[in-house]
Amino acid sequence: MRILFLNLYFPPDTSATAKSAESMVHALAQTHEVTVLCGRPSYDPTERRPWKLWQTERISSKNAQSFSETQGGGEPAAFTVIRVGSTDYPRIQMNRRILNYLTYVKLAFWCALFIPCDVIFAMTDPPFNGIAGAFLSVLKRKPLIYNIQDLYPDMAVAGSIVQPGLLTRFWERLHRGALRRATRIIALGDDMRGRIISKGIDPKGPTRTQGIDPAKVFIVRSGVDTPPPASPGLPVNPEVTRAIRGNFRFVLLHAGNLGFYGAWDTIIAAARKLQNENIGFVFVGDGAERSRLESLAAGAANVRFLPFFPSSDIPSVLAAPDAHIVTIKRGLEGVVVPSKMFGIIAAEKPIIAVASRDTDVAALGVRHGFAICADPSNPEELASSIRRIAADPDALSAMSRAAREAAAKYSSTSELRNLAAIVDGVRTHP
Repeated sequence: MRILFLNLYFPPDTSATAKSAESMVHALAQTHEVTVLCGRPSYDPTERRPWKLWQTERISSKNAQSFSETQGGGEPAAFTVIRVGSTDYPRIQMNRRILNYLTYVKLAFWCALFIPCDVIFAMTDPPFNGIAGAFLSVLKRKPLIYNIQDLYPDMAVAGSIVQPGLLTRFWERLHRGALRRATRIIALGDDMRGRIISKGIDPKGPTRTQGIDPAKVFIVRSGVDTPPPASPGLPVNPEVTRAIRGNFRFVLLHAGNLGFYGAWDTIIAAARKLQNENIGFVFVGDGAERSRLESLAAGAANVRFLPFFPSSDIPSVLAAPDAHIVTIKRGLEGVVVPSKMFGIIAAEKPIIAVASRDTDVAALGVRHGFAICADPSNPEELASSIRRIAADPDALSAMSRAAREAAAKYSSTSELRNLAAIVDGVRTHP
């Protein structure tokens, strides 16, 4: 099939959706003709592109070759990338970043009308990209596959990017229409799948008359590929280890974006309860909430904030703590699904899930034994759970073993095979 793949970000962008898009395109290009319609690089890109109304590239990579080999040989994947002339303001300039969104959708929409395809595949950058994909699906009379990385407008409202009102109600109505229009919907986890299906329920109506058919909502997790057991591990940078561990006897680490989605108040409150027990809480990264968290943690000797490390040091960051914190505040179950969970378990590290038991990280972690779950609204419960695990090295070792075993069950290669099968199913069962 000819697949038209829509997402603003694509490498050399370094966003999570850019990396996900790249992996999915490499997988799909093994058996399909894929055209990626993206914007000019703007999300911390490794390189820039000059402005042109559009520019075309033909790409074949070692990553594609690697996937080809795991699929049983064949030619390495090659695909076409068309970059429209969107603005390229940096991601930290949120007001101007909206111009990136708008110029991309405007130019990509008109460009897409003239690109022959059999299937439209839309991701969620920009946040209304799925709606644009649905309109294209109608105009081009082609099926839509909607891959949801973050659920909007729920996420925008929760992050106070937009206020509840007429705009969000209109956005929600359009989004539900896109979900109904989609032939296949792909979610990152069970919690997101449940939330998507629930959008088909009209709270004012007695039945789900125009609901979202659960049979068309699939799960493809991010996954992670782990090296064979006999392979030597990546060398650990001792400077990174010292920077993170300090002099604490037990270290908990949150690495990544410090955005609105986390139960930060609960975590800081729990840290204060443990500050006399030599248990350290280390936050590596940045985000909209960092300044507030630093103020909230002022005076707590066991809470530290560090900047992002270079990408080459990510394995060292993952290996440094005794356990990692993954958090989703109450009310955002299924809106965000933190994919970093898979990198953590590949590093054989336990997880403290400060999240509802309905979230994927808590449900999978408890089921497989690599995580313990704490109420995101209860600092006392979180402090007690950490205190208990810090005092039980045998339990911690068992969680590490469970993490290694679980990582093997959620390989990114097998998840990409699932994705390919879902897309192939559109041809045989539209």
